[in-house]
Amino acid sequence: MSERPTYLGPAHEQVAYVTTQQVPTAVRMAQEVMPSDMAGIFDETFKTLVPALQDHGIEIAGPAFALHHKMPGATMSFELGFPVASPLDGELEAGGITFYPSSMPATQVATLSHLGGYDGLSRAWSDLMQQVAADGRRPALPFWEVYVTAPTPDGDPSALRTDLVLPYEG
Repeated sequence: MSERPTYLGPAHEQVAYVTTQQVPTAVRMAQEVMPSDMAGIFDETFKTLVPALQDHGIEIAGPAFALHHKMPGATMSFELGFPVASPLDGELEAGGITFYPSSMPATQVATLSHLGGYDGLSRAWSDLMQQVAADGRRPALPFWEVYVTAPTPDGDPSALRTDLVLPYEG
């Protein structure tokens, strides 16, 4: 088991089992979001949160992530934000959005890198879940995505890297 975040290493297209450490985060809570609304929430959040953290002297300590508290269905509920070097001291208001202190959990996880556009994430999650089950483990919540490569308007979607992180039992 490794304590080093997998996003700090090379992409891994085979499932890796590691132990994560608790990491403070600054997040926006997104409740019951329709899949069609996700891109707008992501764009609005990151365009607002990055300068707000900078204005308050809070250091971003890793790539953006989405931490899901329930399995996706017709809607999704998740935290969206960044790991930070030190915890927020209460809520942070910026651009009409409230950001909250939270944390990434310390737990055992299975992780896999998805290389390519976000439209391939569903298949990558399915592959990860199947491998975890085949290895005799049961998926648990919350699970998260780490957006190792930030998307850009003129960027090549095939160059994106998203690390999938799935806690497990057993």
